[in-house]
Amino acid sequence: MRRGIAAGVVLAGLALAGCGGADVRDGLVVKGTPPARPYTGPLHLPSEKSSGEGEPEPGEGSGAAGKALECDGAIFSGGGSDRWSKGDGGSTPEEGLNAYFDIYVPEEPDYGYRVERREGDRVLFSFDVKGRTKVAVVVAKDQPHRPGWGPETSASCDPSEWPASYARSKGYEIWTDREGHRVPTTKVISSPGAEHCDWQSAHFIDLGSGPNSRMYVRDPEGLFDTELNGTYDADARMPADARDTGYHYRDWSLWLAADRSTAYVRTSDGVEAWPAAARPIGCD
Repeated sequence: MRRGIAAGVVLAGLALAGCGGADVRDGLVVKGTPPARPYTGPLHLPSEKSSGEGEPEPGEGSGAAGKALECDGAIFSGGGSDRWSKGDGGSTPEEGLNAYFDIYVPEEPDYGYRVERREGDRVLFSFDVKGRTKVAVVVAKDQPHRPGWGPETSASCDPSEWPASYARSKGYEIWTDREGHRVPTTKVISSPGAEHCDWQSAHFIDLGSGPNSRMYVRDPEGLFDTELNGTYDADARMPADARDTGYHYRDWSLWLAADRSTAYVRTSDGVEAWPAAARPIGCD
């Protein structure tokens, strides 16, 4: 990960320049001034995977794409590519980047990438925010079981480091800390209930990640009564020993019970008690 690199491209101020013809999304690739010190390492790196068992680490196997990121925190996601058929690859690097979005349908922004580096039959595309790389994709030409141009490795910083409007459009409710800094989604994230599961009345807050994470649920219609360690209260009293996390989202501030069994959300209208879920709740 590179730090302290001078700002180069501000995406909002660039004129979009479509590349690769009709087979490339409008605005996917832009032209602009590269940063003062772009990524200079090799674009092809051996896969770096842990030898342990269990779930892979975020960004594991992301190769040069992971090295090219300039995250404020840890890598959020990334990895290498699977094989594809002849019709999936592109005839230009830009079409190869477009294939990344067609094949994997990732959540990352699908606009505003620029060429950061070329090396033989590989090209590094980067999506920058205030001159710092937050998403990187390395495309390669005619690799084994991957004909034509297409993605080789990719990596992304946390959605809290993406443009705020784009993260919001993908359903990420990004919280801020006491100083107003955006908090990584691996620490706190909230989201409304999924419409296709008819959960629109519910809301979820996830604190932390991994085995020690907690989910709290706003459930005014009792959709999850048997799955919660308590009952939602729309007009609760804040306990004297509740702890202020310092996290804020719009007019919400997040407090926790001393035993973490309940989240207290202070709003402009009062205090709500959101009970913890007995186990993670998901909508297929």
